[in-house]
Amino acid sequence: MGAVAIIEADPDLAEGLAPADRETAARRLVAPTAELAVGPWTPADGDAAEPRALGALVLSGLLTRTITLEGRTTGELLGAGDVLRPWDVEDVPPNVRFEVRWSVHAPARLALLDRRFVVAASHWPSVLEELTRRAVRRTRSLSLQLALGQVPRIEGRLLLLFWRLAERWGRVTPEGIHVPLRLTHETLAALVAARRPSVTSALGRLSAAGLVRRRDGGWLVDRAVEGQIAEYLGARDAVPPPRGDQAIASS
Repeated sequence: MGAVAIIEADPDLAEGLAPADRETAARRLVAPTAELAVGPWTPADGDAAEPRALGALVLSGLLTRTITLEGRTTGELLGAGDVLRPWDVEDVPPNVRFEVRWSVHAPARLALLDRRFVVAASHWPSVLEELTRRAVRRTRSLSLQLALGQVPRIEGRLLLLFWRLAERWGRVTPEGIHVPLRLTHETLAALVAARRPSVTSALGRLSAAGLVRRRDGGWLVDRAVEGQIAEYLGARDAVPPPRGDQAIASS
């Protein structure tokens, strides 16, 4: 565990502060941090000792939270700026097979917004307002993901997912939008509520159509994807003809 000045680590939290308040807020808004290595992550039992903590703020890195209910898995992708409460216990009916798993895909750093931080931040309501906005944003993102899971064609689900990833993490290059996320087919399957073999097949078809393919430790998304998503949202089986010999390797 270390410590971090939250305003310095996440300058967007200071956007609503008057210039005269920023230096004071940067000095007083300090929180303990934890470093997470790539791989499975089990939140420490000690985290639950902070029941009044606002949450854990992701400062850097990439995580997934997956839920498996009676053999069916879905998940969400989390990155810098997201607010988590990994110690909260899920309410599920008894005798139902249910599991929550956390995985770290890129080395992550979290800040615990503990009681001390909350008391200090109460002097600057705009900081708490921004953190609340992010929590609501995550809820809305999950609602969209629920809708995404109802799209009949897996290609449509994947294109919607990659469009969202490109909006948040993408970088425009001459070849397309590079999404520098090392996401396996299994992870993508959880994010679109599908089986991994089906996702692998669908990615092959999208790659052949020149829309999405692996590139430089991540994914390359064609800039025309946004305009073509609608073609993939129905139940039709036809896909556009391949462009070139592009192929996507199975994870």
